[in-house]
Amino acid sequence: MRRIYLKTGKLKKDSDLERLKDKVAQIIQEVKTRGDMALRELTSRFDHLERKTLVVTKEEKEKAWREVPKFVIQDLQFSAENIRKFAQMQRSMLEDKEIEILPGLFVGHHLIPVKSAGVYVPGGRYPLVSTALNGIIPAKVAGVERIIACSPPFQNTGINPFTLVAMEIAGVDEIYTIGGAQAIAAMAYGTESVSPVDLIVGPGNAYVTEAKKQVYGQVGVDTLAGPSDVLIIADEEANPELVAADLLAQAEHDILARAVLVTTSKALAQQVLKSVEKELAKLETEEVARSSWESNGEVILVPDLKEAVAVANEYAPEHLEVHIKAITEPLMCLYNYGSLFLGERTPVVFGDYVSGSNHILPTMGTARFASGLWVGTFLKISTYQRVSEEAQRILAPVAQRLAKLEGLFAHALAAQLRLKNSNVDEKT
Repeated sequence: MRRIYLKTGKLKKDSDLERLKDKVAQIIQEVKTRGDMALRELTSRFDHLERKTLVVTKEEKEKAWREVPKFVIQDLQFSAENIRKFAQMQRSMLEDKEIEILPGLFVGHHLIPVKSAGVYVPGGRYPLVSTALNGIIPAKVAGVERIIACSPPFQNTGINPFTLVAMEIAGVDEIYTIGGAQAIAAMAYGTESVSPVDLIVGPGNAYVTEAKKQVYGQVGVDTLAGPSDVLIIADEEANPELVAADLLAQAEHDILARAVLVTTSKALAQQVLKSVEKELAKLETEEVARSSWESNGEVILVPDLKEAVAVANEYAPEHLEVHIKAITEPLMCLYNYGSLFLGERTPVVFGDYVSGSNHILPTMGTARFASGLWVGTFLKISTYQRVSEEAQRILAPVAQRLAKLEGLFAHALAAQLRLKNSNVDEKT
């Protein structure tokens, strides 16, 4: 036995992708050419909100602080502090470095934060406060001078007050009531009210993702987020109720979300399937979670942990949970994942909200080559060189010969002139 698929699913594909691209391109062009007027019209058209100014005012912020319960503020501050501590640890590991490769040849790098960054915080039925914290705080720790945030209106009013307070706790500099592709366009190209940024981060819907794709090059972007996903490796010792709960925690994100169980135990797999059905009936988000689970959920039976690890590395999940009694040698071979959660006491939900590691992670298998959002996302590694006269005499002849080999004779001249006052014999 290699793999037995007790339940299979496939991600739905958007048959209207070309139409989406065209719509997003049109929105971006409107914002580029008509600025604030286009943003106001688009906000009215898509979010049913008329605003004279897109900037969130001081009065709106103060009102949000009054409306948010004290215990929520304390929870947000707790989460923010953990995210900040983790980002600070990451930043402390990154240093300016210099090495003397040859006598008198010094080569090094500086870590330079981008000057400005824009964080997109999705809206929807509920406030995504965790995205505000996870997007803004690493930028702050990295040393970004200007951090702005955009988020769509909530229930045809302004930005959700919980989201506003989370942005303030994270340390944002400017906040704008703009959502969707038009927010990405505004941050990329600028308008009368919004000065453009150097880097845009944060997840969003298909329009936001497509807009980030289209503005890349004008600005940097972190990643092109797809539907959320989780893969859980479990053995016969795993708790089926906990496994089921963690699968559903991803399924309720979106009808396109993907939840996968890979197990060495058929008995556990059957128990998990029963638990999923039992818990689905209780969920307030049953409609979305059930659609996701029925369309995209998978349960895969494998002969051993080695094969389970092989499946996980092939899927390259955004979130990888390991519900195994003991960490064994095969598990040390896991290498494709956005974030790893070890043990049944470590669910994805902790990473989403309170443990401190960033929850903006690579999706759709991109963990094969991409990392999640972190403090380094906002840092440029810029190299430099410094050459002494002694090193110049060593480098110039080689550079001259290689330049001629490539047919770049002005390059060769630039190297040759460095030999003018040296005692090195010029070689052709």
